[in-house]
Amino acid sequence: MNLRQLKYFVATAETAQASRAASALSISQSSVTTAIRDLEASLGVALFLRKRHGMELTNAGRELLTTAYAILSKVEDAQNLRQRDIETTGTIRIAASYTVVGYFLPFHLDRLKQLHPNLDIQLHELNRDSIEEGLLSGRFDLAVLLTSNVTDPGLESETLLRSTRRVWVPSGHPFAKRHRVDFEDIAGEDYILLTVDEAANTAMKYWSSQQLHPQIRLRTMSIEAVRSMVANGQGITILSDMVYRPWSLEGKRIATVMTNTPVPTMDVGLAWRKDVTFSAQMRLVHDYFRQAYNSPYPG
Repeated sequence: MNLRQLKYFVATAETAQASRAASALSISQSSVTTAIRDLEASLGVALFLRKRHGMELTNAGRELLTTAYAILSKVEDAQNLRQRDIETTGTIRIAASYTVVGYFLPFHLDRLKQLHPNLDIQLHELNRDSIEEGLLSGRFDLAVLLTSNVTDPGLESETLLRSTRRVWVPSGHPFAKRHRVDFEDIAGEDYILLTVDEAANTAMKYWSSQQLHPQIRLRTMSIEAVRSMVANGQGITILSDMVYRPWSLEGKRIATVMTNTPVPTMDVGLAWRKDVTFSAQMRLVHDYFRQAYNSPYPG
């Protein structure tokens, strides 16, 4: 067993597909499948059930996942010791939207705290309008938000992550057997529409471009409600990989499939007032995210 195998195993467990894990890790799919096969051989147990719709953890796999998280976390702590900066002090006020706070920021906030223990990060969760107003008025230094939604010309933005949107369907749904599906077919299914962080407005834009309308069964601000409704066969949806998890709270499986017509990605990144002079704390956080995402896209 080695750390590389554990990293590839965790990525596959979280994405439920070797191909998606390979894409997330920027490596070949064969590297992922070989590492998992070697890991299974060294442990003498099967970690995944290989199914048509993806990779499903066995009981042994679920046990190993808990251990793998603990091991990789300790390794991360050890690596951070040499980078630890105790001299940087001061406060930075960061605003973030709901989706970003729930599915993107926690890991990075923890890492920033480990790297800069004396930096005071004040986090505020708000909607986009309030975030933009707060940046322009100087109440916030930086924002971490969906840059694809930023509209105010007085703001600069930098995209760090482009998260692919896919169709979510329950395990065993006919769409799960396809490589791609048409919007015409999706329009014939009950649809669960997420409304938080302007998701509904974004969805209506790409639906309108197809000159079609979804058959909406439920509008909800809860991603977990969407996940449960889909997993229980009460509808399908289109959401991004960043908020995707292969299991509902009830432990039921969710599969994904691409659309034939491309759907805009969900873009996550930083924003700040155009004429602002970066403080040392702003520069530190900005540089951290740039290093975490090696090739940022210009906003």
